[in-house]
Amino acid sequence: MRNAGDEMFDYARAAVEAALAAGATYADARVVIRRQERLTAQDGEVESVSRTEDAGVGVRALIGSSWGFASTSELTDRAAARSGAEATATAKASALVPGRGIELADVHVAQDHYETPHAEDPFTVPLDVKVATIVDATRTMRAVEGVAVATAQLMFWDNDKWFVSSQGHRIHQHLIESGLGMDATAVGEHETQRRSYPQSFGHVETGGYEVIRRYDLPGHAQEVAEEAVQLLSAPTCPSGEMDLILESSQLALQIHESVGHAIELDRILGWEAAFAGTSFLELSGLGSFKYGSELMNITADATIPGALSTFGYDDEGTPAQKVDIVEQGTWVGVLSGRDTAHLAGLPPGGMVRGDGFNRLPMVRMTNVGLLPGDSSLEEIVAETKRGVIMATNRSWSIDDRRLNFQFGCEIGWEVVDGKRTRMVKNPTYTGITPQFWGSLDMLAGRDEWHPWGVPNCGKGQPMQVGHTGHPASPARFHGVRVGVKG
Repeated sequence: MRNAGDEMFDYARAAVEAALAAGATYADARVVIRRQERLTAQDGEVESVSRTEDAGVGVRALIGSSWGFASTSELTDRAAARSGAEATATAKASALVPGRGIELADVHVAQDHYETPHAEDPFTVPLDVKVATIVDATRTMRAVEGVAVATAQLMFWDNDKWFVSSQGHRIHQHLIESGLGMDATAVGEHETQRRSYPQSFGHVETGGYEVIRRYDLPGHAQEVAEEAVQLLSAPTCPSGEMDLILESSQLALQIHESVGHAIELDRILGWEAAFAGTSFLELSGLGSFKYGSELMNITADATIPGALSTFGYDDEGTPAQKVDIVEQGTWVGVLSGRDTAHLAGLPPGGMVRGDGFNRLPMVRMTNVGLLPGDSSLEEIVAETKRGVIMATNRSWSIDDRRLNFQFGCEIGWEVVDGKRTRMVKNPTYTGITPQFWGSLDMLAGRDEWHPWGVPNCGKGQPMQVGHTGHPASPARFHGVRVGVKG
């Protein structure tokens, strides 16, 4: 007896066969059904509840030096085949412009199924339970004197993907992601201050509603609100060169911006320059370029349980894997797809994904994280004579080659003679990527290592929103310029 999954594979196969019949040398197709749910609350009241669903098939066709892509939201054999032929026609037209022929690095041809481990399907949890979580959190924050606005949100994704390639892949994946966030804004006479939890911009993991229960928004609401109010009367962050201690969610964004985008092989090769620009890295430096200190060990690992960019296979059918990126400060790896990897003479890393059925898959970050050290935040503070602890991103700016950057955080604390002292507001720091990572001199261990998720990474034109993971633990950087204004 046939099931719905067999039908989805048929649509993908129809697209691939039509692309080959039209002259493609290689083709692959993805049928994607994606559900999203988002709930928001403000000041003790529900603000919005939205549920969306989209479905369709996207197909890539390769001819010579060029890819073609087409998609349709009509799930029929005829529509899928039409898209396959359109993708090949686009590839043929693009191939009229002379260019180096594209070849694909070899991968194991898989016929498999993968599902995100989860205990509780978030789409079956009663709506009133979800609403109560965010309403209660905002009500608690708003009740703190001095808080002017309190918001909270929950967000869920359910993705079914059926992948077929002309080489014989036949892969079904069911991916579930759950996320949350809240913040309190306090308004003073001349300024506003905000505190967020678990991090700014929301935090997402792979998994079910158990993720939401574990972070317990209502249980942290009072502390978040009180810190927002305390920031209004806190002194401004000191300025000058001193030790900088980053808590792990801020370090996660530092990794994302100054490492993750810079190591995307399509940017290094000059194939992609939208949004995040190009890269200061040159392929000739792979294996020798000094990216940071010996404490810097970065991996891109799509197999970490619960991390946001964890899956079974990427959108080219390459298995999820762990790839070394930086070893003891030396740059040794990249984020790649089958085409870019072959051009660079590297094995494919399984880092190609598309934002839904109607976007061409491209190189995206997986779980690009800094491996833990052997210290702790407490020990780092105790070993610091003069410095600032900074937590929770508030703003960032980095140039289009991923070199010069400035970050602002929501909150900081001065460290004097090995002790955390007064809270400070508006903390900022600036640096140049290799020099900054070269100043990494203390790193907390596995117990404080956290798989932070960034659900809003933009890349490509038309823009695609990627979900990326960045595991990190607190770390210290020596002699950083902090307290920069303007």
